[in-house]
Amino acid sequence: MQGIDAKENFGVRRRLLGTLAGGVSAATLLGINAPATAAAQATASPEVPEGLFALARLRSYRNLRSSSWDRTGGNADWVGVDPGQTATLLDVPGAGVVTHVWFTINSPDAMHLKNLVLRAWWDGESTPSVEVPIGDFFGVGLGEYFVYQSALLAVAPVKALNSYFQMPFASGARMTLTNDGPARVRSLYFAIDYVTLARLPDDLGRFHAQYRQTAPCKGVVSDGKNLNGRNNYVFLEATGRGHFVGVTQAVVQNENGWFGEGDDMIFVDGDAMPTINGTGTEDYYNGAWGFGGQAFANRHQGVPYIVDPERIGGRYCMYRWHIESPIAFAKSIKVTIEHGTANDRSDSFYSTAYWYQTEPHAPFPALPAVADRVPKVFSVGGTKGAALVPAT
Repeated sequence: MQGIDAKENFGVRRRLLGTLAGGVSAATLLGINAPATAAAQATASPEVPEGLFALARLRSYRNLRSSSWDRTGGNADWVGVDPGQTATLLDVPGAGVVTHVWFTINSPDAMHLKNLVLRAWWDGESTPSVEVPIGDFFGVGLGEYFVYQSALLAVAPVKALNSYFQMPFASGARMTLTNDGPARVRSLYFAIDYVTLARLPDDLGRFHAQYRQTAPCKGVVSDGKNLNGRNNYVFLEATGRGHFVGVTQAVVQNENGWFGEGDDMIFVDGDAMPTINGTGTEDYYNGAWGFGGQAFANRHQGVPYIVDPERIGGRYCMYRWHIESPIAFAKSIKVTIEHGTANDRSDSFYSTAYWYQTEPHAPFPALPAVADRVPKVFSVGGTKGAALVPAT
């Protein structure tokens, strides 16, 4: 009997498939009133992802660009920038969003990536929300170019610097580049793409980027324990409401061995202990096991530049984007990382933090003097090259 039932069931299934092939829907066979048209089906299906329509959805903004194009109609599409001079890159009224920034620079100054300073102001503010040496802003923080690609920053051949951060403004935007170096920039090419809008939504933070360095960090004597972030290197301290979206960091080793046994510690809204506590520098940058000495560049994280790893003079450039879930704060944030286990190493750190927040923002630390920005190896002494001082 079991064999006969199986044959009968098979016959039923064949007849059902034949009916469907004849143009009768499964919904009709099951007694379900299906939508009559594809448009009705889409309307009745709230699970359809918005991303399905993202590129096709019509825009109502206006695209514009501020660039170094030759105003005579010729091909001299650059501007020169003398020592001490500031070039205005963007100065527009109204509401809009900067969507892309591109530079390429011809300069005899070997350290122009450290000596040219990018600044940006939004909505008529008195102090800039962006103040960073141009190389550090684009993740090339040791004065040397290299090619890499990520979600927010990229460097393309040859010496082409690109940013894809969204930078909104409600009543105006201004961006400049100042030459703090000793030599004239022979040709600065730039293009700043932006859109104009009738008005911005009310819930947008303003883009910020802040440079910091400690060269060298001061290694401390401790018991190897650090629970509260004391003596950590600070990427960012900010007050207001906003969210932290990432950091670029450059390192010059002043000691032998692996520099990265330092945990990231992030304090949100005045927490005395870390709100977020990491497990090591390579882990924060989403690598593992000291990166194995291998450079890499991914969408959200990377170490695209490694030279002489784990030796005195070793050099690293790294980045980490939190765009999968920006780290939100309602009142304040402090983003830090250890330099060695419980801060026992004296390597040199250079960093740029990127975040969005309400205005006004807290005062930025003063930029280091030009000579102090130049990466170099410091003689820090000690058994492995560490000048240890008592913990404070």
